[in-house]
Amino acid sequence: MSSENKGLKRNGINRRTFLKTTGVAAAAPLVTGAASKRRNIVFVLIDDLRFDAMGFMGHPVIETPHIDRMTANGVHLKNAFVTTSLCSPSRASILTGLYAHKHQILNNSTLLPKSTITFPVLLQKAGYRTAFVGKWHMGGSTDEPRPGFDRWVSFRGQGVYYDPTFNIDGEHVKREGYVSDLITDYSTDFIRKNKDKPFFLYMSHKAVHAMFKPAKRHEGKYRNATVPKPASFANTEENYRGKPLWVKRQRSTWHGVDAMYNYEIDFDEFYRSYCETVCGVDDSMGRLMETLEREGLAEDTLVVFMGDNGFLFGEHGLIDKRCMYEPSIRVPMIAHCPLMTGNVHSTDRLALNIDIAPTILDAAGIDAPSSMHGRSFLPLLKGERENWRTEFLYEYFWERAFAQTPTVLGLRSDQYSFMRHHGIWDKYELYDIHKDPDQMNNLLGHVELTANHSDVLQWIKEPELKNLVGDLQKRLFGILNETGGLVEPTWKAG
Repeated sequence: MSSENKGLKRNGINRRTFLKTTGVAAAAPLVTGAASKRRNIVFVLIDDLRFDAMGFMGHPVIETPHIDRMTANGVHLKNAFVTTSLCSPSRASILTGLYAHKHQILNNSTLLPKSTITFPVLLQKAGYRTAFVGKWHMGGSTDEPRPGFDRWVSFRGQGVYYDPTFNIDGEHVKREGYVSDLITDYSTDFIRKNKDKPFFLYMSHKAVHAMFKPAKRHEGKYRNATVPKPASFANTEENYRGKPLWVKRQRSTWHGVDAMYNYEIDFDEFYRSYCETVCGVDDSMGRLMETLEREGLAEDTLVVFMGDNGFLFGEHGLIDKRCMYEPSIRVPMIAHCPLMTGNVHSTDRLALNIDIAPTILDAAGIDAPSSMHGRSFLPLLKGERENWRTEFLYEYFWERAFAQTPTVLGLRSDQYSFMRHHGIWDKYELYDIHKDPDQMNNLLGHVELTANHSDVLQWIKEPELKNLVGDLQKRLFGILNETGGLVEPTWKAG
């Protein structure tokens, strides 16, 4: 039994039961975005939600019955990733369909220029009623309404979990209560008031960003839960064999398990608080789906649920995100629209944050700009096995405030994860994800670099490995060049 089905069983549901209890036909007819009535669309973004932090994924602690029910009648995109694992760059990629090197939001403080072409702007121009509710976080200096939205409910920067002040269409309003609940209030209110129009809702949660604070009703829910530790958590010679020096050194920094957030919190307490805070997100999804069902919109509204980046919980001695290890770059992604997807319930194709913009435009019957790097995954939701990507570019740019994590350019393919670290001169990283999903065996761990390492191939002695790395580098820089990045030499296997 898969981890998904185990999780559904643990929460007392299965797909057949869910379809029966919600009144949705098990063999719903397929329709396209070109239907006479324009499809309503809801995009839900969760902050720092791991790809596996849900009940249906078999998580050992977290229970998410509402997300599980939505997934049972939706499509789980099992291999969803972000192209930059950091809040603002990822959010900008979602809005623009572009890699970070093109939209140039490379940190959490840069404002997205008002002139930027985003998919909400295009939806609004096409006659959609649009709303943004929640955390914006592309530049914390302002919370003013941004282009593309008829309704704006947001706050500055990270916001707060309790008693937030919202900017509501330009007016600041102090509210009492828990931020996830309040975001849901404003979101469901928008749906009810615009149910007779084609609408687009972007519901963007603050949760589950550190420091985690669950709703009062969930405080202590998992106080006695056993906190699992990944195999690579321990500070042992075996765990760090073949890793770059910066990985082990980061254990005693802000983003390491031995000095988390400047020693502000214990790992086990941190983990349990995260799990409890996810419960508020699950409640929100339950209320959202209930509202759509009550208004008769649930079957034909496209709801896309995802995380803005992944989150490390002790893997390789690290917490948080930024680096290219799998828990950092993988994200949950679920699409729900029974009249579109029919009997399709999962896909294992690579789906990216840069695909959200073209996908939503496709669902609205609007042509995506040819400048977008992503592509619509609607065909995958309908079960079409068309030609699809087998790899993507990953990029993270060094931040002065978190200097312990280097710039990385990488290629994640169906099989390999290849990382070129900049400013760190001892090792690159290469993992065979099929054989080594936990990324413990760096295939380049024995290849010592020097300051003069513009071509790593000169340091690789094994012909087969040299050919593989040469090919991966060529493909990495091919994507970078094709998408408007810096031109690099054409790498050839020697």
